[in-house]
Amino acid sequence: MSKKQITAVVELDQSRFKTKIFADGHLIYADEPKELGGTDEGMSPGALLLASLGSCTAITVRMYADRKQIPLEGITINLKICAEDEMNKGTVIERKIELKGNLDDEQYKRLMFIADKCPIHKILTNPIEIISVS
Repeated sequence: MSKKQITAVVELDQSRFKTKIFADGHLIYADEPKELGGTDEGMSPGALLLASLGSCTAITVRMYADRKQIPLEGITINLKICAEDEMNKGTVIERKIELKGNLDDEQYKRLMFIADKCPIHKILTNPIEIISVS
């Protein structure tokens, strides 16, 4: 995992909800579905949250498996969360992790334990303080 500070720039112009997100030389879009007035040209903020957790989990497990030479062939992670308008401090994210490969019980249990060590999982399961500055 990188030790440098993570930054992002988010821009929203007259495009209603289609939002440009720039980070480390990459561009992605966030948007809302058409039924909410968006153009549906990007993931919703809630989907981006799940994508962050899922990709961080997969990368963390892969790094550990590679370092320990565990025969992990693939990872599939399915995530679910409630509708964004229902989110609050009691929100639950359901994460189903499927590990592929010739893993024994000990390797499987260890990789599932390591899944909870990804940085995004850690931040989502601890109090977060967001400070708006001008």
